[in-house]
Amino acid sequence: MKVDLFDFHLPEELIAQTPLEDRTSSRLMVLDKETGNIQHEVFKNIPSYLKPGDCLVLNDTRVLPARLFGEKEDTGAKIEVLLLKQTEGDTWETLVKPAKRVKEGTVISFGDGLLKGVCVGSSDHGGRLITFKYDGIFYEVLDQLGEMPLPPYIKEQLDDQERYQTVYAKERGSAAAPTAGLHFTEELLEEIKSMGVHIAFITLHVGLGTFRPVSVDDVDEHEMHSEFYQVSEGTARLLNEVKEKGGRIITVGTTSTRTLETIAAAHNGRFNAESGWTNIFIYPGYEFKAIDGMVTNFHLPKSTLIMLVSALAGREHVLHAYEIAVQERYRFFSFGDAMLIL
Repeated sequence: MKVDLFDFHLPEELIAQTPLEDRTSSRLMVLDKETGNIQHEVFKNIPSYLKPGDCLVLNDTRVLPARLFGEKEDTGAKIEVLLLKQTEGDTWETLVKPAKRVKEGTVISFGDGLLKGVCVGSSDHGGRLITFKYDGIFYEVLDQLGEMPLPPYIKEQLDDQERYQTVYAKERGSAAAPTAGLHFTEELLEEIKSMGVHIAFITLHVGLGTFRPVSVDDVDEHEMHSEFYQVSEGTARLLNEVKEKGGRIITVGTTSTRTLETIAAAHNGRFNAESGWTNIFIYPGYEFKAIDGMVTNFHLPKSTLIMLVSALAGREHVLHAYEIAVQERYRFFSFGDAMLIL
């Protein structure tokens, strides 16, 4: 299957640069995965598409202020470091710019020496392994020195860093936000719960794959990067009960989807409490074992995310929906509008 099959024309001005003041005022396209029928809605009306006994699954990962700006101790050259995932102890897999200036043994100083990093090796896809040295608690130092790692297609500065976090973000560890969840407020979630809809939380820390374009021509040749996930005993039990009683499992975002499908694929459609690393790649031809529907944003052309959505709703339906979204001037990507697939 060719990657070009997932291409579409996207005018640059439709890439949302800033979040809306009211999270729930985004537009919502509702796509029927069987027929391809489309309805145009406002996100705050999403409860009208949910039923008592359904379960909404949210990813409670919290984005780290993972972008650090420092300089090489020996030359003073400016270096940018993006933390991706902790490998062990104080060693992290990172992306470094300019990478050619950072070789094994290079020492980088941040915040006048408040934090220092030593390159101890290379990782896949041009990354660097950096061991950090500091006094106190690493996450507190990071809060002081780091910046929010907004995606490269967002050029505007973010006034309020919390707008790149979901209102339920809790477990620190992501290099990017699970952006489908940015549309929810605590009030909207309370309204959904009061209807008899279950709310479940999983954790998947979004990593390097978010920053990697698909660089091959054939979908089958693309390799996904591994990301850490965790599902609790309570969440696994709730999801199994919902399935047994005929409720629908509706994931918020591709990250929640990949987590549940990873577990269900390993346990014959059942959910177990577990943690681990997943590199599951979902594209057309995949048979879903865990979910019945999904809330998602509008994704980049030829990305693994639009491939996942196409696996759920059909490539033709999805590309037609995206064509309509462009015509109707929907806002795209992280701070953009949403799609509900049922």
